[in-house]
Amino acid sequence: MAERGRLGFTPADRPGRPGGASATTPPVEGAELLDDQLASGLVPERDKRAHKGSFGKLLVLAGSLDYAVAALLVCRAAGRAGAGLVTLAVPESLQPLFAAKVVEATTMALPEDDVEEIDAEPALARILDHDHDAIVVGPGLRPGLSTAELVRLLLATGEDGASAPLVLDAEALRSLATEEGWWQAERRPAVLTPHAGEFARLRAGSGREPDADGDLATDDAARAIAARDAATTWGQVVVLKGARTVIAAPDGRLAVAPFENPALSSGGTGDVLSGTIGSLLAQRLPPYDAARLGVYLHGLAGDAVRERLGDSGLLASDLPDQIAMARKRLAAIAERRAAGGRLGFGLRAPGPAGDGATTPADAEPIGDGGRRT
Repeated sequence: MAERGRLGFTPADRPGRPGGASATTPPVEGAELLDDQLASGLVPERDKRAHKGSFGKLLVLAGSLDYAVAALLVCRAAGRAGAGLVTLAVPESLQPLFAAKVVEATTMALPEDDVEEIDAEPALARILDHDHDAIVVGPGLRPGLSTAELVRLLLATGEDGASAPLVLDAEALRSLATEEGWWQAERRPAVLTPHAGEFARLRAGSGREPDADGDLATDDAARAIAARDAATTWGQVVVLKGARTVIAAPDGRLAVAPFENPALSSGGTGDVLSGTIGSLLAQRLPPYDAARLGVYLHGLAGDAVRERLGDSGLLASDLPDQIAMARKRLAAIAERRAAGGRLGFGLRAPGPAGDGATTPADAEPIGDGGRRT
């Protein structure tokens, strides 16, 4: 197989590619393996007579002076994933900086009690007064007690009935790990997107022994079991990032992405994923569906860049445009399936690697020469 690869052929069992050998075996019983057919069925339809307000308003709480790029990546990914309106909320002392950097998004100043230190309760009031359908919280936020307090207040479902779903990533997850029993009170729906280290800290904060979950980096079965247990314990959707990302729902449903792409191991790619999932939440997909589709779009985008650049050299800023191309591709598959249904036949779903069962999309480029293999 290695020789075929050196000669320019793609081995049928190349790991990390949808349809390859690594994508055909669920890590645990009951897990679903994401593929084009499943993901295309999740893509929100776009009404031809709609307007920007029809496609969701996303509020992003991200970025700091040291990590400004995290906020910019979230906002760009959200727009490329289809959100109609994106607003970036930052401490008021930083608003001029970010307003000069974001192009399509608007900005909103949050009250401070010190430079770069958000005043949690007044900031919450301003956030709740803002019209939004979903919120992304955490990428690049400055660590501190005020950030942890704002995360706690946002997650709680208050008397005002605030219920817009959240994506919690990075500093928001680190804040949760310090909050004892954070999952026990009534909470608004959220998607948590930890990498293995953040997940381990959250589990430790839940009273789980550090080694009890096993190898969360390379053991797919251990990752799936741990993510499912965490999602049911916390009552929230959990996206355990890494090779073959796991998506777990509070009701026990479990999905695994087929992607194993070392090119995605660079700073900022997780921010792109957060923006993508947040965008889909704002477009009113349920949290589990938004997480599954967001992970799949992110994986397709990563594969498209990998096809051009190889296993290294991918920058997070390469991904958002490819997110849009991947969505276009999945939407085309959904449209062909719908057209086939209207004519009385459907597309044949792809079978195991090497059985010759393909969809018409299998030969289509994802973007800039990237192809599904």
